[in-house]
Amino acid sequence: MQDKIYWVISVANMKQNPKQTIVFILPNLLTSASIFSGVFSIISSIHHDFVQAAWLIVLALVFDGLDGRVARLTNSCSKFGVEFDSLADIVSFGVAPAVLIYVFAAEPYGRFGVVVTALYVIFGAIRLARFNIMSASAEPSVFIGVPIPTAAVFLSLLVLLFHKYEAFSSGIALLVATIIVALLMVSNIRYPSFKKIDFDKKDMRKIFISLTLVLLLVFIYPIEGIVLLFSFYILYGPLRALNTLLRKKSLH
Repeated sequence: MQDKIYWVISVANMKQNPKQTIVFILPNLLTSASIFSGVFSIISSIHHDFVQAAWLIVLALVFDGLDGRVARLTNSCSKFGVEFDSLADIVSFGVAPAVLIYVFAAEPYGRFGVVVTALYVIFGAIRLARFNIMSASAEPSVFIGVPIPTAAVFLSLLVLLFHKYEAFSSGIALLVATIIVALLMVSNIRYPSFKKIDFDKKDMRKIFISLTLVLLLVFIYPIEGIVLLFSFYILYGPLRALNTLLRKKSLH
């Protein structure tokens, strides 16, 4: 009942202030664009256009990153926008990559392929639900578990990589990667969010040089370079957790 009252008041205020209407609509239009990219990716996967399907998931990530930033910049964050964004994520980064993986690699494996792709979607939904519950109390610079957009783009890039090097492609390798990423999404392993990072001035030169080298690598080998970057991010969490565990054991 309170949500309905809030919605009626918001609509009434927007009618009085057209500028506020535009500001409210823009982030949600970007979220809609993310959903459209996800649905278009699913259709492309069904038609076996795997390259287009994978890049559409990457495009959905761009829209997903823009909608939140636009909402914060325009001070138009709302409960509706948060819920809409979460539902968009399960389509664009849950169902769309699952369909891509199933049609590209999992279908020949029968029920095992169905289970793996379903597991990814289910664990992705759990990851989103947990994030929505914990977002108010979580550290701004840390994600608990791999974010579902990162997982989706990583798997989509693997599809692009396997599609490019057909001689080295392996359906079972992609399914194993899907299982690992799904488990990491619901794990308690911490990952950097890059939303709030304080760099020391003395480290800026090293960061600039590193970013330059990375961008040059991506320019020369776009797919391979981006896959490498996402692989480092995916592996960072478990390696960091393992290092912390070993240090604690050494202290005892």
